[in-house]
Amino acid sequence: MNPARSMSPSLRFLILEGNTRAVREGYRAETGRTPAQAYGEVLVAIAGGHFDILHAADADAALPAGVALADYDAAIITGSSLHIWQEEPEALRQVALAQAVFASGVPFFGSCWGLQVASVAAGGVVHRNPNGREIGFARRIAPNAEGRAHPLLAGRPDVFDAPCSHLDEVAVLPPDSTLLASNAVSRVQAAEIRHAGGTFWGVQYHPEYSLSQLAHLIERRMETLIAEGFFADARQKEAFVADLRAIDADPGLRHAAWRYGLGPDVTDPVLRTTELRNFIAAQVRPRAIRRAA
Repeated sequence: MNPARSMSPSLRFLILEGNTRAVREGYRAETGRTPAQAYGEVLVAIAGGHFDILHAADADAALPAGVALADYDAAIITGSSLHIWQEEPEALRQVALAQAVFASGVPFFGSCWGLQVASVAAGGVVHRNPNGREIGFARRIAPNAEGRAHPLLAGRPDVFDAPCSHLDEVAVLPPDSTLLASNAVSRVQAAEIRHAGGTFWGVQYHPEYSLSQLAHLIERRMETLIAEGFFADARQKEAFVADLRAIDADPGLRHAAWRYGLGPDVTDPVLRTTELRNFIAAQVRPRAIRRAA
């Protein structure tokens, strides 16, 4: 047992599922779990505790009976296939929920869509990325001076790669924000947002993804990715997907990782989840200790 884990109270996570019912049930049918379930399992594997899921896109979304936002040690928003600039009800509900999380003071984290929702909730702007889709791996993410000193990116090198899949990006951060990292595709790759008494840490990439999850996501978008020129044909895509799954099963499979220029920052499960581990250590465990006192 991890001594640090055994000395702290059991953590309680709230996972805000960003996808609509149809999309998340599609994931469940294909992989056996929804994105929120997969995300929660990663957090529990890192830190122990348990998680509840709130289907944030649904009109009838509700917390468990008798539970309030303040009862959680952290709230985390998953990715999503929605586009916030389209202002669909399923997206706007999540913006309103993010505003409530900010006001609750609960430690707040989000990947990809989560960063976009939190940004809009606090007064920022999200648009379709003029540089196009970033898929597979966000390459050469570079923390700035603030990012190198920020606990979210503790342990990250001056340049690193991370799993990703997004078509949109944060165009304008909210007023009380700190940009932490960028790359050539998206200026906002990591940020801290402070709003209404709460603090959000977020990234445009997906530290929660395993390489097998990433392979599944690429399979789901096969026709689009071929049309956009990411793969020449289905055969090339299938080879890439097979290699991702092989590396996931054996992170030391050097010849496969070498073909795509993948380093330990994405092949090593511990390094790949750096931001989640940092968020838990710096924000979530201290809150749990305070709540238990």
